[in-house]
Amino acid sequence: MKGRKKSTKNAVPSLQNEGERRIRKAFKRRGWSEIKANDSWAIFKIMSEFVEGFEAMQRIRPCVSIFGSARTQPDQREYKLAEEVAQLLTGHGYGVITGGGPGIMEAANKGAQKGGGTSVGLNIELPFEQEPNPFIDKEKSLHFDYFFVRKVMFIKYSQGFVVLPGGFGTLDELFEALTLIQTQKIGRFPIVMVGTDYWGGLMEWIERTMCRMHKNVSPSDLDLITLVDDAEDAVRAIDAFYSKYTLKPNF
Repeated sequence: MKGRKKSTKNAVPSLQNEGERRIRKAFKRRGWSEIKANDSWAIFKIMSEFVEGFEAMQRIRPCVSIFGSARTQPDQREYKLAEEVAQLLTGHGYGVITGGGPGIMEAANKGAQKGGGTSVGLNIELPFEQEPNPFIDKEKSLHFDYFFVRKVMFIKYSQGFVVLPGGFGTLDELFEALTLIQTQKIGRFPIVMVGTDYWGGLMEWIERTMCRMHKNVSPSDLDLITLVDDAEDAVRAIDAFYSKYTLKPNF
C-alpha cells in the first residue's frame, strides 16, 4: 500500500497555477482554423474512449456501481462499510464497478475481490487524489480523460447504485443517475444511499425545500432513493428490486 499516494506538499500552489493557466487560456483569442483543428482532434479522442470502454465493459457480468469519497482512509468506518457492501454484493451474484481510485473506491474493489466477484475500475486522470487501486481485475481497469465518457460507462453497465459518503464527485454521480431515471432515459434501477447521519440532511432538504416548498421535484421522485445504514440492508434493497426482474444492461 505504501508508495502509491502522491505528495500533497506542493499540491495547492500547483493546482492554483494550473487553474490560472486554464482561465487565461479560455479568454485567449483563437483563429477559426485553430478552433476547428483542436475540436476535430478532440472528437477522435472522445470516440476512442467510448469504443475502448464499450469493448471492455460489454463482457462483464451484471454489476452495481459503488460511489464514494477518494479521501476515506482504511481505518475509517465508511471504508470498512464499502468493503463489506461489495463483498456481500459479489456473494449475491453482482460484480462491482467503482471509479478505480483510493478511499471508498479502493474499499469496494477490495471487497469485490475478497468475494471472488468481478472488480471493475473506471479511472480518471486528475491532478490529485486519483491513482488506480491494486484491487481491480487486470483486464477491467480502464482509464479516461473525459468525465462524461466515464459517467456513461457507470450508468450503461450498472444495474444498481450504492452511494456512500463522498464529496462533489459523489454528488455528481448520484444526481446523474437520479436525473436519467427521473427523465426515463434509463430504467428505474435501485439507488441506495448508505449513511443516515451523512445523507439525512440532504434528503430532508430535497423533501422539504425542493419538493414541498418549491415543487421542483415530485413526491414520487423521493421513492427513487432508499436510505440505509448497514451493508446487509443495502444489498437487501438491491435484491428486493431484482427479485422481480431479469438482469440486463441498461441501454
